[in-house]
Amino acid sequence: MSVEKDIARTPSPFKDMGTRLDAAIARLLNKITSAALAPYQAAVIRIGFSLTFALYLLREWPHRLELYGTTNPWGFDLAQRLIASNDAFTVLMWSNHRLWFELVYHGVIVASVLLLLGWHTRTMSILFMVGVLSLMNRSVLLGDGGDTLIHLMASYLVLTRCGQVWSLDARRRERRGTPHPDGCDRVSVALWLLAGASLAVAQMTGFAKIPRGWVLILWGLWLIQALWFWAGRRRSPDARALLDVVANLVHNAAMLVIGAQVCLLYATAGWYKIQGPRWQDGSALHYPLHLDYFSPWTGLSQVLDSRSTMVTLITYGTVVAQVAFPFTLLNRRVKNVMLAILMTEHATIAVICGLPFFSLAMIVSDMVFLPTNFLRWGGSRIAAARDRITAPLRRSKGPDDRNESRSMTV
Repeated sequence: MSVEKDIARTPSPFKDMGTRLDAAIARLLNKITSAALAPYQAAVIRIGFSLTFALYLLREWPHRLELYGTTNPWGFDLAQRLIASNDAFTVLMWSNHRLWFELVYHGVIVASVLLLLGWHTRTMSILFMVGVLSLMNRSVLLGDGGDTLIHLMASYLVLTRCGQVWSLDARRRERRGTPHPDGCDRVSVALWLLAGASLAVAQMTGFAKIPRGWVLILWGLWLIQALWFWAGRRRSPDARALLDVVANLVHNAAMLVIGAQVCLLYATAGWYKIQGPRWQDGSALHYPLHLDYFSPWTGLSQVLDSRSTMVTLITYGTVVAQVAFPFTLLNRRVKNVMLAILMTEHATIAVICGLPFFSLAMIVSDMVFLPTNFLRWGGSRIAAARDRITAPLRRSKGPDDRNESRSMTV
């Protein structure tokens, strides 16, 4: 009888499990709806990919017509036939006139720079996406893995609130004292009206040839921005709170997708390498080092290839690092070490194989997993260096000039 009483008095391990589970779910929902998580990582993605694409377009500026313009070997008729079959989106198919191409090409450069600076990031992220898709879908035979990654990240950036830190938008909000990252100001409204009017005129005149799905996407983004303006003008706290919750959910989901995309990229690349005989016998690195296209520094390539042990170690190390990377996310210290290894690898690829933009795109993708404290520390060091450089200019201004410049800054 005493044993039965002791068993009866023993609390069940499942007691209050439902309550604890409900509390955990409530904390999770509150976390993902109350704030846009990983703001510094989102800013890194914004700055890194806009910088990469802007530098790429500037480097290829002398060859822009052959790559994407009117003298492209992949002719306008061929591009039209391909796009008609896959419904890809590119504004370069609206006209084959050189003036239109020049406007688009240089407009993408401007949008990339403004997105890099974080000037009205919501509008600039959409223009950046449109520009990236337009150029890359015009010449599908160009590009490499880095271009494909930029293609994907440009689409994901539209869904993030990537201008909360390290942007002109954040600086403007701080000076105006507005807590919301999507303020309603005259410039934002002017950009919104100009974008809507341009899209409407292009469609009504038949100039724009947009697939039905992309019509819904572009006008949907335009209407979403109208909702923000409506909530800002009405000063409705309930509507604003609802929009903030939805925007935070979309942002956090997009950041999760970005991280998953990087993990999927490394995992698939690593497992495909495992299946290749050249990667299995450790000689895969040997062959690219003898191709002129991947050997801008012939002497350096020859020195590296002269040591077969080093070539084998790098070949096997690349496979191990790519396959293991998704699993290292389970341990913070191991993950940080692996990030350093992968970034070093991509920096080496940029120098030895002459693929700077591919390597830069991969390094920026890796940075989404960097710790927030490290990113904030790096940002503070850059800000300190900037202040030291601009200190003489600030000292040369009188107090009245500095106050006037502050009042004129938007």
